[in-house]
Amino acid sequence: MRRRDFITGLGGAAAWPAVARAQPVMPTIGYLGSSSLASSDSQLAGFKQGLAEVSLIEGKSLAIQYRWSDGQYDKLPGMATDLAEHKVAVILASGLPAALAAKGASATIPIVFVMGADPVTSGLVPSLNRPGSNITGVSQFYGSLGGKRLELLQEIVPSAVNIAVLTNPNNPNSQAHLTDVEAVAKATARKLNIIAARGLAEIDAAFARFERERPDALLVADDPNFTVNRKHLVGLAEKLRLPAIYYAREFATDGGLLTYGSSTADNYRLAAGHVGRIVLQGVKPADLPVLQPTKFQLVINLKTARTLGLEIPTKLLFTADEVIE
Repeated sequence: MRRRDFITGLGGAAAWPAVARAQPVMPTIGYLGSSSLASSDSQLAGFKQGLAEVSLIEGKSLAIQYRWSDGQYDKLPGMATDLAEHKVAVILASGLPAALAAKGASATIPIVFVMGADPVTSGLVPSLNRPGSNITGVSQFYGSLGGKRLELLQEIVPSAVNIAVLTNPNNPNSQAHLTDVEAVAKATARKLNIIAARGLAEIDAAFARFERERPDALLVADDPNFTVNRKHLVGLAEKLRLPAIYYAREFATDGGLLTYGSSTADNYRLAAGHVGRIVLQGVKPADLPVLQPTKFQLVINLKTARTLGLEIPTKLLFTADEVIE
């Protein structure tokens, strides 16, 4: 090799680190989940769709660090602190327990939540229009629809007087949900039997109690732990031939009788839009209003209704957003 060629080669090699430093750094966001990976297919599909709409593709223009508590909320503070220590650009907090943990972990890292609770009464933001801090997101309105779910359950099972309600007292949203359900029950002269279930063992114990006491119907309150155990819950209700209403469409697709709530996928797609504005445009969460769904889905599993010997009112069939045959 000629000396001149060798020197030129050295000059090119010396330039390599500068070229490497010039490459754009891929932003990393943290995904803090109150439920589990296995039960979050709709969440992730909607979230990744929303990211793609603003040209953020996982593995190409964006990295995501996932943390799943599998419904064990006491793990969330440590997971949130870990994401904060990794200095992620944004934390997506899935569920109220995750949102509270993320808030406790950082007052500076932008946090975008998706949850069924009221973010104002939960203490996350002072106002929906002006969040005013490092936190914003999407309120799914799951909890506040409990009374409406009870009304729908009564339409399908008008003879139901004794109604069991499954709730997780570890969820800070549990009492707010029960308030709406109790108000409707009182107005319609229904008797509620409220049963606490904090995990799988207590879910099984609750259904063993249902088998003994034979309630007329069941309302499952919104909770990430119930989402984790979605298929198990539906299977237990089916085994007891217990008419049940749930809060998310995925319960009906797994065989549940009836669901009423906003679209999980749409809510996470909206949250991804906020993430995109923060990551790509540098918008502060304080300037991004908390978003709320404008459409709520009534999903009826007609096959399950037939199995239970129930006749769905024609009015409900016509107004349902989806009927699963």
